[in-house]
Amino acid sequence: MELSVAGERLRLLAQRAALHVDSASLLVADCHLGKADTFRRRGVPVPAGTTAETLARLAACVAATGARRIIFLGDLLHAREAQAEGTVAAFNRWRMAHAGLELLLVRGNHDLHAGDPPAAWDVAACEAPLTLGGLRLCHEPETGGNPERDGYVIAGHVHPCAWVGGRGHDRLRLPCFHFGDRSGVLPAFGAFTGMHALPRGPADRVVVVAEDALVELPRRAA
Repeated sequence: MELSVAGERLRLLAQRAALHVDSASLLVADCHLGKADTFRRRGVPVPAGTTAETLARLAACVAATGARRIIFLGDLLHAREAQAEGTVAAFNRWRMAHAGLELLLVRGNHDLHAGDPPAAWDVAACEAPLTLGGLRLCHEPETGGNPERDGYVIAGHVHPCAWVGGRGHDRLRLPCFHFGDRSGVLPAFGAFTGMHALPRGPADRVVVVAEDALVELPRRAA
């Protein structure tokens, strides 16, 4: 699904990422690599394999779009413990298979605790905002400012979702892309992340991810 945001073309992907078409930049938020390993190291029994799933989906996005670079919108790693041998080795293998990609990280709150990625990953890290055309790439959404003057914000951090279906037990929470008048929020990319439903204004555009499909929800009445 392709849409125009502040005059910039974005192609939304069912893998929960977005391609900035003109620069061939894949925008990915909240991978939280090593989160499950971090939980297990802290004594919380959770399933293994989530980092491998996340990296496989990332490889599929690159193959499907022909992206020349990936910009991570914060929280690439979950915590300091995420830089464990298994997680580092898995990303090392992924990086070797995608050696020609430029990787950028706009630091998020978890990155402050996890530290910058290992040097072997060849990821350039910076503070927000990172300008891309008429967009300001951040980790946390910004509600102030003038998009026409300051640029429209694309962010992550809140892991947005939307309720769909009927009432009670017939309702489902699905990850979504949520675009407001000043900022847009990408769904969390990581395989082991929570979700949070955002309030919707009448002009907001919400696109839910339903397995391998994208569905835009009807806009709400004012």
